[in-house]
Amino acid sequence: METGDELRFDRGNETPERLKGQLSRLLGMTAAQTRRVAGDALQAVGAHKDHFVVLATLAEFGPASQAALSGRTRIYKSDLVSVLNDLADGDWVRRAPDPADKRRNVITITDDGERRLDELSRVLDGVNEHIMAPLGRDERAQLFALLGRINAHLDDGPDH
Repeated sequence: METGDELRFDRGNETPERLKGQLSRLLGMTAAQTRRVAGDALQAVGAHKDHFVVLATLAEFGPASQAALSGRTRIYKSDLVSVLNDLADGDWVRRAPDPADKRRNVITITDDGERRLDELSRVLDGVNEHIMAPLGRDERAQLFALLGRINAHLDDGPDH
């Protein structure tokens, strides 16, 4: 795994000027660093990002089948099974047969899962604060807005 120093975008005289002008490189290296920081913080409390994603989705949208949950979270169905096993082992989610179709399960967040989600939210709030420390409140909002616009634009596909 790469360290923060290895992921530093601009290393002064060691970085070719052509690389310093590549937005995709800057965003990619910054994303890798933020994933590392968030992953380390979640690992310290025995979790990983997909635990948070699933719990947040269930808390906001309510019980869901595994297929629906996979679609909403964008976690591959095969990977989601492992995540749900972890969460069920911690009593943070409950699997129950779907009354409308006994062949599938409905996943529900438990009260313990709500508390776990609150804990993970606090951890990630601290991560966000650490990552955004160099920016003021207005700059943070602007960064989110600008990245959101770029993300939405790219979602239209390369031909648009």
